[in-house]
Amino acid sequence: MAAVLAAGPSAVLSHRDAAALHGLRRPHSGRIDVTTTGDQRSTREIRVHQTKVLTDADATVVDGIPTTTVARTLLDLAEAVSVQELAAALGEAERRDLLDEPALRSAMERTRGRRGRAHAALAETLARHAEQGAPITRSELEQAFLALLDAARLPRPLTNAYVEGVEVDACWPQRRAIVELDSWEFHRTRSEFERDRAKDAALMAAGWRVMRFTYRQITRDPRTVASRVRALLRRST
Repeated sequence: MAAVLAAGPSAVLSHRDAAALHGLRRPHSGRIDVTTTGDQRSTREIRVHQTKVLTDADATVVDGIPTTTVARTLLDLAEAVSVQELAAALGEAERRDLLDEPALRSAMERTRGRRGRAHAALAETLARHAEQGAPITRSELEQAFLALLDAARLPRPLTNAYVEGVEVDACWPQRRAIVELDSWEFHRTRSEFERDRAKDAALMAAGWRVMRFTYRQITRDPRTVASRVRALLRRST
């Protein structure tokens, strides 16, 4: 807050420090990032980013501190960190239900005359994120998997059945075979990751064979998925 006040009345926290305030990344050491439409200069403690575009749609207040919105923060962050760090922040925004792609597009449109690599880096990261992490409902994922099995002339499983006291997505009881379907929407936190692995281990210890497939695998590489399911069922006979 002291850094924002020191940078003048139009200043807001931005870039890496705004991302940390929104919970998108860890706080960093070094000068504090502030953006302003004024003519303030950077100091040893504050890195001042001057901009011509900082509208009400770009600013908010978090914990009493004027700061850039999540959308504007991600755009600004794109010019300050690596593509890998930007992708991590974008993923964290989604995990926290803070990702608003229309707002991101609007922020990019408002600042389309901006120099530097921010727009290109963010557009690239958004495209990769959409490809790898498109949201999908559980029923849609199940239907896509069943359609894949039908097309490959593989036997349909029981779906959402209970095996060894836990619910599984698809199983062939006589062959003691199970397939679990992973969508980002339902398998995106550390606790869910740990729970799924513990579940798999318990099922395999009880004599079941378990495979996992993602929505991207099912829709982008159905032949490989069908081949692996066929091998799973063959090994389980």
